[in-house]
Amino acid sequence: MFNSPSHSAPKHFPLLGFALLFAAVPLQQASPWAVLWTMPSILLASLLITWGAESAQFFVAQGFALAILAWMQTLPEFAVEAVLAWKQQTGLLLANLTGALRLLTGLAWPMIYLTASIVYRKRTGKALQLIQLDPHHSVEVIGLIVPLLYMTFVWWKEKLEVYDALVLIAVYTAYLILLTKLPPEKGEGIEDLESVPRRIVMAPPVWRTLGICACFLLGGVIIYFTAEPFLGSLISLATAIGIPSFVVIQWLAPVISEFPELLSTFYFARQEVKAPVALMNITSSNINQWTMLVAMLPIVLSMSRGGISALTFNDEQGRELLLTISQSSVALMFLINMQFGWYEALLMFALFAAQFILPQIFGAGAKDWITNAFLLWTAIEILAVLVRRRMPEAFAEFAATWKEHVRS
Repeated sequence: MFNSPSHSAPKHFPLLGFALLFAAVPLQQASPWAVLWTMPSILLASLLITWGAESAQFFVAQGFALAILAWMQTLPEFAVEAVLAWKQQTGLLLANLTGALRLLTGLAWPMIYLTASIVYRKRTGKALQLIQLDPHHSVEVIGLIVPLLYMTFVWWKEKLEVYDALVLIAVYTAYLILLTKLPPEKGEGIEDLESVPRRIVMAPPVWRTLGICACFLLGGVIIYFTAEPFLGSLISLATAIGIPSFVVIQWLAPVISEFPELLSTFYFARQEVKAPVALMNITSSNINQWTMLVAMLPIVLSMSRGGISALTFNDEQGRELLLTISQSSVALMFLINMQFGWYEALLMFALFAAQFILPQIFGAGAKDWITNAFLLWTAIEILAVLVRRRMPEAFAEFAATWKEHVRS
């Protein structure tokens, strides 16, 4: 998969996006009406970045391509967090992060299964029982374990420090290096792309490079000039209609900033055989955000304050972070057998939806019930693995992949 008609990969694009990201300016007040132009602008930037990333992904191995795709797709999310950290909006930093991560697994994963199952039923007249991952996808599955374990440690000590950022950056670097060891996969057709990225990929080398550069550059410029007024308009809108800023930043902002992942997920999932790739696209985004996005927060916060600083969690932030870790842990356990079944998609969505419904009925304490449900579910899945006394498929296939492509 992701083979290219040429071998001149544009490797500087992530650096360009990273530079644009850290150019984010401090948050200022904006009119609530500004959301009418900032929201479409963020969506347009997301679409451009998606086109550029989908065009550029035809140059490397699937896992590495998905990691780079996830990196570019999350630029809007990085920009939002960079603005909040630079403005020292510490109370909102985890709101956006936790909302985005829960959105990816709680909504995007069930959406992948639903889309793939509809396509499968139309083609075969039968129900899709599960999505089966490829052996090389074990790298992404195992790659999610380390940041989740480390973030559990961060939650326990109730603060995110600069040395935590260095550890998480090292984890993500090791993950990328491992992905580069995997070979490109065969038989992937350019015809599967949407019309714009397909035309870019099929263009002569010079025009192809210019097209990809234009998508990333224009998308990055739009994000640079839009991120601050976008956040300011959301906060002003929340104030005007009486909704807490925490809620708006946690859910409305991620829906817009995570648009690239949701868009590519739909592209992949509607092609039934690519449903596993859709899951891995979201998994790569999770790894990216649990490592690089989290690592960015204390670094930008320290730059803004002019000295080494830590992000200390209050009680609400601690609960939100634990809920997010517990939901991601369940998602990880779903993939540990390299499959994603219909009942897992249904239950994941049910508990995601419960985060909005139950607190309205029983109060904020209902979130603790949901967290406990996720933790209990994770414990049951771990116990089931131990009872079987057999190495989970993800570990077995990761060991085989390591032996074949890394150690050899």
